[in-house]
Parts: sequence; structure tokens; C-alpha cells
Amino acid sequence: MADYSVIGAGSWGTALARTLARNGHNVTVWSIMEDEIKMLSEKREHELKLPGVKLPESIVFTTDLEMAIKGKDMLVLAVPSPFTRSTSKSMASFVEQGQLIVNVAKGIEDVTYMTLTDIIEQEIPQATVAVLSGPSHAEEVGKDMPTTLVAGAKKKATAEYIQNAFMSDVLRVYTSPDMLGIELGGALKNVVALAAGMADGLGCGDNTKAALITRGIAEIARLGVAMGGKIETFTGLTGIGDLIVTCSSKHSRNRKAGQLIGQGYTYEEAMKEVKMIVEGVYSAKAAYGLGKKYNISMPIVEEVNEILFQGKAASEAVKDLMFRDKRSEASTLEWEED
Repeated sequence: MADYSVIGAGSWGTALARTLARNGHNVTVWSIMEDEIKMLSEKREHELKLPGVKLPESIVFTTDLEMAIKGKDMLVLAVPSPFTRSTSKSMASFVEQGQLIVNVAKGIEDVTYMTLTDIIEQEIPQATVAVLSGPSHAEEVGKDMPTTLVAGAKKKATAEYIQNAFMSDVLRVYTSPDMLGIELGGALKNVVALAAGMADGLGCGDNTKAALITRGIAEIARLGVAMGGKIETFTGLTGIGDLIVTCSSKHSRNRKAGQLIGQGYTYEEAMKEVKMIVEGVYSAKAAYGLGKKYNISMPIVEEVNEILFQGKAASEAVKDLMFRDKRSEASTLEWEED
């Protein structure tokens, strides 16, 4: 039995806290919001973000960040990606040398283009930083539906420690050394999911969705490999796996926001309607900037940016994607000689 804390009490943090407690560990959950902690403590349920999922009585809820961090064997950082840097700054003075922090949010900082683990390492240099990601909706993990994740770390022993902490009869965890690839897949798929939602909002069909998913992973993989990620990662759970679930699920906040935008909402209006952080909006600018930096063709990402930030109609973006110059699907394959 180990002592773990989850920093962030949203739907994903709450679901993972339940998983760790269910595995027999001592679990503390921190939130900056006193009313949220009061609700969780009294109701043993996140009535707003994870209704119907009952939480074990053993979980401790607190707004005391120092208490949540000191002496813990592992910290699971589960705040929305726009708050990763500010939360890391608040945590830094309490984190001990070598203390393990596992990032479970998905995003890229839009100004620096840094991954979330890079941000954590910058703000808390004394920590050992890792990532846990994959095709996983909190609503399903909270109901013990079979799910697979990937623990990424620089050292195999660290990844295996995370694997052992979370592994259960309903949660299977794989390991990988490709932290960069895992994080890029998790962040960039949210941008493609916005596009998939826009297609839904426009009334497009399954053919359109399949095209966006397939060409979307091609864009993600091109950029990811150029940045140093591994192609195996983008064809695995944290690449195509996460992309499929986020583009198609009723639980996906990015797909839902995209659907509203496709129906004519602005991204600000869509985010208010979804009532949760839509991380693809924050990652879209970074994805666009990275594509330009590494000279990678990312037409879906470019069109999403024009819709979000330049007022382009989603219907016009679809037309522009369809009428791009003709090309081969796989440029590295060789034809027979004439």
C-alpha cells in the first residue's frame, strides 16, 4: 500500500483517484476550490463532472496543497492543461528531490510550444516527471469499463512503477519510453477532434469522420516524428487509439465543442455551452505554430485555426480541404516503371 495524491479534482482526476483507492492505496485529492472539496467530502461523488460514480470512503479531500504533496510516493497532476504551469509553480516549494509527478492532462502550451511534462520539469526541476495517457473517458473509467493506457517515462523502472499502481482488472497499462510522442498524440488529437465535431455539426457522415481521423493521424505523425517522437507511438494507443475515441465519443468535450462550432457557435460560445475546458482550442495555435516551425503540412490543423480565430465558416473549410491539390496518399511508396 502506497500514499498517492491527485492534484486536480475534475472528472479525470476523480476517476483516477477512485482507481488508485480501488487498488488498495491511500489516496488524497486536492482542489483549489473549497466548494468542490466540500461536495466531494460530503457526497462522495462529483455531482457536476462525474455524476453517478461513488467514491470510496477512504479517499481524503483537501484544499491544503502542502498536505497533499508532502511525503507522498506519487503525485498525479490532473489539472486542465492551461493551468499546468500555474499549478506547478504553486507545487514547487513542497516537492521533494526525486518525488514522482505523473501528468495526466493533454495539451501544448500555446506561447512556448512546450509539452506539459516539459513545463513541469521547468517549474519543478527536482521532480521525476512522467506521463499517463491513452483512449480513456473519465465517465467510462469511473464505471469500471475496460480501458487501456500507456505510462511514459525516461526510465523503465519509473514507467513500471506507474503501471503497477494503476493496473487492475478493468484498467490495463502499457509502458513506453517515448514521452514526447505520447504527449504530442494526446494534445494534437484534440485539435482533430474539433474538426470531427465540426463535420458532425455540418451534418456530414461517417465517410467524412473516417477521412478526418485517418488524415488527422497522418498530420500528427508527420509532425511528431519530425520533432523526435516514434512512429510506433502514433500508430498505438496514445496516437490513433486516442484519436478514434475523441473524434467519435459522446463523452468528448472537444468533439462536442466542434459540433457546436459547426452549427454556427463561436469557440467562446461553444466552451460556455460545454461547461468544461476544451483543450483542443488551446492546443490549436501551438499545433499550427509547430507545423510552421518544422515545415510540416497540416491542412486540417490550419483550417481549424482559421475557423477558431479568423472567423472562417466550417462549411468553407470543408470545401477547401476537398479541393486541395491532387496528391498520392503514401508518397514514400514506389510505382512500377512504365
